[in-house]
Amino acid sequence: MSSEEALITAFVDLADTLVEDFDVIEFLNRLAGHSVALLDVDAAGILLTNPQGRLHLIAASSEKARLLELLQLQGYQGPCVACYTEGRRVDYDDADPGAPAEALPWPRFAKAARQEGFHSVCALPMRHNGQVIGALNLFRAEPGVLDDRNAMLGQALADIATIGILQERASRRREILAQQLQHALDSRVIIEQAKGFLAHRLQVSLDGAFNALRTVARNDNRKLVDVALQVVTAPDTVLPRRPMAEPSGEEKREGRRSP
Repeated sequence: MSSEEALITAFVDLADTLVEDFDVIEFLNRLAGHSVALLDVDAAGILLTNPQGRLHLIAASSEKARLLELLQLQGYQGPCVACYTEGRRVDYDDADPGAPAEALPWPRFAKAARQEGFHSVCALPMRHNGQVIGALNLFRAEPGVLDDRNAMLGQALADIATIGILQERASRRREILAQQLQHALDSRVIIEQAKGFLAHRLQVSLDGAFNALRTVARNDNRKLVDVALQVVTAPDTVLPRRPMAEPSGEEKREGRRSP
């Protein structure tokens, strides 16, 4: 496969995220693999935030890269963490391996990177429309800053992966919102059914029936819809034996404000 064909394959692979069995871990492991195959780098790691905004290691192309990513997360410092927090490309270059690690940025990381055989890192932000969700981190055994061509290609891979992940997250949020809306509509139907049933059974108005539902729900510390469902499906287990008094004027007003 030519380099051009490999590049096209990588972009097509990373573009298709809206599939039924989408797995973000497998998706980002593919991103790490494509990065090593296409760019002048020896390993790749990917840090990604969870919905609470906490940074996690999600993928790494080698055990050495994985250990370096975990080290940075442990102390929350290093080129990859800095890339995420600052939302920009960060380059680390151990140009003089004979220099003491303490003289380099992030000395703890510098010492560990040398031990694992890495002397430069190009950390690229995973961002879209100002939102940063992680970092694609490219590790090299050779010192020196990654050239612009490879860095631009790496950023393009990170960008398309970011768009895919955000699109998948948005799709899941839309699905959750749709489910919540449908649940609310279903709950409303059940409550209205229970009100009508109670109004007939207890010979009270709809306001009085709703007041009865709320009273039971409050006394039993239960959700209103759960009580309504019980009234509809098993009325003898929840209904009082005698008709209930009509609600007061204040209770009626409160009932009219209720869902």
